[in-house]
Amino acid sequence: MNTYELPGPKLYLGGQWEEGSGAEITSIFSADGSTNRVLKGASKGDGERAIERALKAQADPAWRNLKPYERARYLHKIADGIECSAARIAYIQTRDTGKTLRETRALAASAAGTFRYFAAALETLNDDLTSPRGDYLSMSVHEPLGLVAAITPWNSPIASDAQKVAPALAAGNAVLLKPASWSPLVSLELARIIEAAGLPTGLFSVLPGAGREIGNLLVEHPNISKVSFTGGTSTGRMLARQAADKLMPVSLELGGKSPTIVYADADIDLAIAGILFGVFSSSGQSCIAGTRLFVERTIYDKFLERLVTATKSLVVGDPFDKQTQVAPLVHFDHHRSVVEQVETAIASGAQVLCGGARPEGAIYEKGAYYMPTILTSVANDAAICREEVFGPVLCVLPFDDEADVISQANDNEYGLACGIWTRDFPKAWHTARAITTGTVWINTYKQFSISTPFGGEKDSGIGREKGQEGIRAYTAQKSVYVDLTGKPHAWARWPNEEP
Repeated sequence: MNTYELPGPKLYLGGQWEEGSGAEITSIFSADGSTNRVLKGASKGDGERAIERALKAQADPAWRNLKPYERARYLHKIADGIECSAARIAYIQTRDTGKTLRETRALAASAAGTFRYFAAALETLNDDLTSPRGDYLSMSVHEPLGLVAAITPWNSPIASDAQKVAPALAAGNAVLLKPASWSPLVSLELARIIEAAGLPTGLFSVLPGAGREIGNLLVEHPNISKVSFTGGTSTGRMLARQAADKLMPVSLELGGKSPTIVYADADIDLAIAGILFGVFSSSGQSCIAGTRLFVERTIYDKFLERLVTATKSLVVGDPFDKQTQVAPLVHFDHHRSVVEQVETAIASGAQVLCGGARPEGAIYEKGAYYMPTILTSVANDAAICREEVFGPVLCVLPFDDEADVISQANDNEYGLACGIWTRDFPKAWHTARAITTGTVWINTYKQFSISTPFGGEKDSGIGREKGQEGIRAYTAQKSVYVDLTGKPHAWARWPNEEP
C-alpha cells in the first residue's frame, strides 16, 4: 500500500494559504485512534477575510464575463487534477473518515466525473427565447448569484464537495466550502488541486470550523447569496430559519430512514446482495442507507434466515485491507452514539439476530468498529425505526400486502430513498410512485448518476442537486424584453398624438 503525506495545517482562505485562528481541529484515523493532523480551524475573522476576497474575485469581469465554455475549461482542469491525484485523495479520505480504500477510490473518480459533467453541461445549457405576446423580443437569462456557501458532511467529503462546488463554479459564482470538522483534510486537498488548475484567486475557500461560528457566519452574512447544505435534519431546520430572515435560497439534503421492500416474488439472491450493499456499505454511514427492511410475510422467516447468514459473512476490518467490506465508523463519539441507540432498542424489546456489538479480536480493540447488526421484534413506530442511526444497523419488519407496505413505508418523517425488490414490474411501478421519497431503486440500490437529480421529501430536505438543472440552482433568473417597434408607448401619447 502506498502512503502519502497528508495536507498541512494551513487553510485556504480566498486563494491564500494561512493558518487558521479558530478552535483546534484534530483529524483521527478511526481504525486505531491515531492522529492524522492537528490544525487550527477557521475563525469568524478568517471567514470574513475569505468573503471579502471572494466578493472582489467574483465581481472581476475577468471571471464574471467569461463565456460558459471558458468557465468549462477550469472545470476540466480540476477534473484532470483530481484524476492525477486520485490515489492520494483516496488515501487521505480513508485516513480522514475510516472508509475502505476501495470506496474512497470510487469517490475520487466520482468527483472527477462530476466536474467533467458540469463542464460538458455548460456547452449545451442555453438561455431561453420565450414566446412574445407583442412587438418585442423576450428572453429568460440566468446569472450568477454571487457568493455561495457549500456546507458538506463528513461521510463522503470529496464527492459531496464536488457535487456542490462544480455546479456553483460552472454558474459563475465564488464558493466558500465548509467541510465537517471530523473530516477536513480531503477538502484542503481539493483546494490544492483547484489552485493548481489556475482558478482565479479568491473564488474558492475552504473553511473548516465550528458550525456555531463559521456556519452561522456563512448563513447570516449579507453577501452570501445561497447556502447549499448536506447534513442532519435538525441543523438543516435551524439553517432554513436563519436563511428565511434574509430571504436567501437554500438547498437542503438532510437525513433519511429509507425503506427497502421485498415482495414474495423477488429474486432472493439479487435482493439480499442489494440489501447488504444498501445498508452495510460505508459502514451504514449514508443518508440513503436502506435501514428499514420490509419483507412480505409469506417469505419472512426464510428470507431473514438467509439474510442473517449473508450478513455474518461480511468482512469487518482495516479500511486499507482490500478484503474489508465494513470499516470502522468515522469517530469514537459517533461510535458511542450508535451503541447507545442499539442498546436503547434492545432495552425496549428489540431482538438482535446478529451484530449488536464491537467485533472481537486484537485488531479491533483500538478502532471505532461496530458489527453489521440486524434487529427484529421492532414496531415501525419504535425510535430505532424512526431516527437516523447512521451506522450498520438494519431493522426488519413483515408486511401483508402492497397497501400495507406502502402505508408502513410512508409512515415516517423522512423521504429520501426507497428500494423495491420484485419481478412484477407493474407492482414495482405502482409502489415506486406511491412512496413519498426523492429516489427509488427497483431491483438495485445505491446506484447514482450525476446526470440524474437527487434530493429528498419531507424531513429529508428541499431542492435538488445534480443534472443540468443543478447549475440553474446556483443562478438568478432574469427576464429581458427588447422593443422591436422603435415607437413611444401609446399610453404616453407622445409626441403630439391625438387621444
